[in-house]
Amino acid sequence: MYGWLNRQFRRGYERLLRREIGEGPTHVAIIQDGNRRYARKQGEDAPEGHREGADTAEQVLNWCEELGIDELTLYAFSTENFERPPEEREPLFDIIEAKLYELADSDRVHTNEVSIRAIGEIERLPERVQDAIAYAEAETADYNSFRLNVALAYGGRNELLRAAREVATAVDNGDLDADDVDPEAIENRLYRQPVRDVDLIIRTGGDERTSNFLPWHANGNEAAVYFCAPYWPEFSKIDFLRGIRTYEAREESWQESKIDRAVALAGAVGSLELKEASELVSRLRGKLPQAGRRAVAEELETATPADDDSESPGADATLDLAD
Repeated sequence: MYGWLNRQFRRGYERLLRREIGEGPTHVAIIQDGNRRYARKQGEDAPEGHREGADTAEQVLNWCEELGIDELTLYAFSTENFERPPEEREPLFDIIEAKLYELADSDRVHTNEVSIRAIGEIERLPERVQDAIAYAEAETADYNSFRLNVALAYGGRNELLRAAREVATAVDNGDLDADDVDPEAIENRLYRQPVRDVDLIIRTGGDERTSNFLPWHANGNEAAVYFCAPYWPEFSKIDFLRGIRTYEAREESWQESKIDRAVALAGAVGSLELKEASELVSRLRGKLPQAGRRAVAEELETATPADDDSESPGADATLDLAD
């Protein structure tokens, strides 16, 4: 009886969370932590935890498709993981290899046109894993409906260091002018870069740190972060939806802050000429939701008085912002 009630409650709560979520993020990145601790809790060896974690990853793919998320990055193996003993590394490599082939041959992957890509220092991985990566990438190379990035032999600090060294070498060799070093020059040298900046990082297992994961694409984009207690094999759809809700709450807060700053800025234009006020409107237009544009327009109307010999910039601003 208790089990049935618990399932009904979870289904109801899941529906509630789903109704609370709007458009959601475009790119979610997940640090899959807790496989080994889960296995110990179950009285099993570490590889069993990794196997169950691989099953969770497939479930997350389903949830992303349901929610219209365009890109998912999974942190499967870090550069630090090479320090683990061979008796733990080798079974994990076996699981990664098998899962890559399985995904590449999956009807669901081809039906949904999922593009599979690996990011990281792939050359450090065993040859059999490199072969599985090449196969999965080749089989899904023509797809662009959804992108799955698998971070393997990945370290964010190493990624940035290598990109910086390549930029320095290009400048030293005369292939790149120092004045042309910009974010694009760095991005072009990141290994197998994701298509989009990261909107949300989720970390399972209870630790509250991002572990050097995608620093350029996540920290540079000021991604939202959701830490949760369940170990990765225990990660549920409710946990995933809570992470999405965290992202949306942060985005809503940002929009409110943008509106507050824009209104305050508009309130300072009382002494501006019509041309200057119009330039301000042009900068704000397109950066705020419609409610924010209305608030700024109202503030411009009150803050920018018209005299007898000139048009009211506030009136023109209202028309421009309300498009």
